[in-house]
Amino acid sequence: AAAGCSPTNFLDVNNSPNNPTAVQPSVQLPTITVGTAFVVGNTLGRDGDLFMQHYAGIANQPFTEDKYAISGNYDNEWRGDLYTNNLNGAQTLIASTQATSPAYSGIAKLIKAYNFALTTDMWGDVPYSQALQGLGNIHPAFDRQQDIYEGTATIQSLFDLVRDGLADLDKTSVLTPSTDDFVYKGNIASWRKVGNMLLLKFACTVSRKDPALATKVINEVLAKGAGGSAAIFANADDFAVPFGTAVGNTNPFYAYNVTNRPNDQMASTRFLDSLTAYNDPRLPKYFTTTPANTAPTHTTTYGLFTGFENGSNATAPVRANRSVYSTYVLGAVGEAPVRLLTNFQRCFILAEMAVRLGTAGDANDLYQQGIRRSMELTGLSSTEINAYFAAYPAIVTLRGSNDHKINQIIRQKWMAWVGNGYEAWNDYR
Repeated sequence: AAAGCSPTNFLDVNNSPNNPTAVQPSVQLPTITVGTAFVVGNTLGRDGDLFMQHYAGIANQPFTEDKYAISGNYDNEWRGDLYTNNLNGAQTLIASTQATSPAYSGIAKLIKAYNFALTTDMWGDVPYSQALQGLGNIHPAFDRQQDIYEGTATIQSLFDLVRDGLADLDKTSVLTPSTDDFVYKGNIASWRKVGNMLLLKFACTVSRKDPALATKVINEVLAKGAGGSAAIFANADDFAVPFGTAVGNTNPFYAYNVTNRPNDQMASTRFLDSLTAYNDPRLPKYFTTTPANTAPTHTTTYGLFTGFENGSNATAPVRANRSVYSTYVLGAVGEAPVRLLTNFQRCFILAEMAVRLGTAGDANDLYQQGIRRSMELTGLSSTEINAYFAAYPAIVTLRGSNDHKINQIIRQKWMAWVGNGYEAWNDYR
């Protein structure tokens, strides 16, 4: 027994091999990438869909959250998913790769910026400039949302954080991502598009409060490529995080609404109202039909659909008679991606900014591109899309005052953001 004792490892029982102090970048990157998609597709995203009336709550937490009873409901997202996993993970990856492998630190800065934007968009003033220091600062100050976005003499803005990430992507890197990059498989050019897309997204977010800054940033991105071509410029460029079909690897919407809680949510009557009023061909791509229901809420050219009024105390119909998310959000068996930044988003942002700020671009053309790119993403063919445009010119053409045009743009953006309640809610607020 004495021979089994090591004089150098005596009582070294608290060094757990399951809690390493150093982790390979190829392990850290997929963790924060999937973690970011999980946040958007889990409770925050589901509730965003409730608040924006894409979906309705009919039982358990969604039933009460649909009535805005949400106090304390997001502690896990705040403490665990955002700060502990995504943000701390991004910061750790930055620290471990900045000096020698900036391809990783550049991507991590973009993911960090996205997560901090989501956090301040949802909560307002949050720990930012003093956060992510571990035991070095266990009580970080809350920074003002304006300072997080715009920066101060001592606080780096989200815009500059993204610019730093883009600068890192241009540097020589010892290690570069490959299959550990679940979205782009190590294509750094695609990550540059993500960075420029973040600049457009952030500019749009601040455009009403600081139009001068928004205009400057929009022009910065447009100077890199006409029409925003330096940002996400094709549906294949979308920052869409894929999931698998095995239990535990599925899209979080599928995990919640199919595997774990199939009786908690169904389509919002109010969203079905809008899609039906527009005779929108995305309707059967977004939601399942209810052909056996003798009392559907919506009879359309695409079939029968049944929704539920947000906030209602009525009894929901039996499961077979509920319209629920279809393959666009869920995939066939849970493999649908969570779409974080998209081509249609670029089109709608630039259309809105052309109207609101007078930045370059034909607002109507960009608006129509946004509708087309969204419809293509759902699987509609060019023939189907062209037929819709020919049949409904008043819907697909901007008209009237600037306020009316912006209303049209935001409505179509809302109709496109099914499966990302955060972005739809952020536009609304």
